[in-house]
Amino acid sequence: MTPHSSPTQVHTSLPEGVATLADHEHHARGVLDAPTWAYLCGAAADELTLARNAEAWQSLELLPRVLRPMAGGHTRVDLLGRTWAHPLLVAPMAYQRLAHPHGEQATALAAAALGAGMVFSTQASMPLEQIATTFLPEPGRGPLWFQLYLQPDRDFTRELVQRAESAGFEALVLTVDAPVQGARDAERRAGFRLPAHVSAVNLVGMRPPPVRALHPGQSALFDDLLTHAPGWEDVAWLRSITRLPILLKGVLHPDDARQAIASGASGLIVSNHGGRTLDTAVTTAKALPCIADAVQGDVPLLVDGGIRRGTDVLKAIGLGASAVLIGRPVLHGLANAGATGVAHVLRLLRDELEIAMALTGCRTLAEAPATLTQSPR
Repeated sequence: MTPHSSPTQVHTSLPEGVATLADHEHHARGVLDAPTWAYLCGAAADELTLARNAEAWQSLELLPRVLRPMAGGHTRVDLLGRTWAHPLLVAPMAYQRLAHPHGEQATALAAAALGAGMVFSTQASMPLEQIATTFLPEPGRGPLWFQLYLQPDRDFTRELVQRAESAGFEALVLTVDAPVQGARDAERRAGFRLPAHVSAVNLVGMRPPPVRALHPGQSALFDDLLTHAPGWEDVAWLRSITRLPILLKGVLHPDDARQAIASGASGLIVSNHGGRTLDTAVTTAKALPCIADAVQGDVPLLVDGGIRRGTDVLKAIGLGASAVLIGRPVLHGLANAGATGVAHVLRLLRDELEIAMALTGCRTLAEAPATLTQSPR
């Protein structure tokens, strides 16, 4: 495989010996070239938050109960006024054609077939309408949401939101924790560049922000780029132009959670961007119960970052989440076997969640807080 390329061979069969998400990750390292791996799976700076996210879930202990009535148990969740089969959603991830030629369409096919939700990225490498057409007809599907970065070109942003509404997306997920890109050292070391055949196709036609003339001593970051960064008033603006519920993704501080609700957010996603923006940021497992305390059930909470086992999903629900988002493992499955690989990753997590519930005496996810050895609040 040549540097800076995405896979050209179309893998559609599950590799032998792949039985866990860790197996998927190990195998995907051999499928993707080093620059692509660094971009898709790397993180900021020393990648401490990337590692600690997973370690934080692993360090939480479960306290099983035995001989409890389990007949009729289920993984169903209520989210934004609807009931879904289970609490798994695919996180928004850019440029999935880097991992597999079928890209976001393969992910959508698998997620819809497995009853999982999908959050589609603004920086996707396939048109949003194509994904909606693929995902929405599946009768057992989960929610389909559109992830949005507020662009300096507000007219273009409005048109993009209107496209998402018209295509049938059911909510907007506004990413708020990345006004600038993190210091992604591994990506720079590898010399990653997008190949010519992969681009953010849904952003075609957007006007670039005006370039400011900087004076000596001024910062290109603070005196130019960040002058276009969104603020709380822009959340209110977005609320005014759409009929869709808005979830804010990237909230870690309780005060921001309260401000989000005051600004009209319909839900929050506790996220540190998978460690891709600010290294040494608080882990999502640690932040989640603090956010749950702050919102007091006023809006649904979701969480991502380091979830690699069904036991992690159960712990997240026990700490106050309504559902979880799965990121890198989906890309690993996609690289390994396209839609088949993504479906396998999601199936593993759901099966492991049901096993964890059965072995802790947790008949429904409403009972998840009782499975933790420490108080979720």
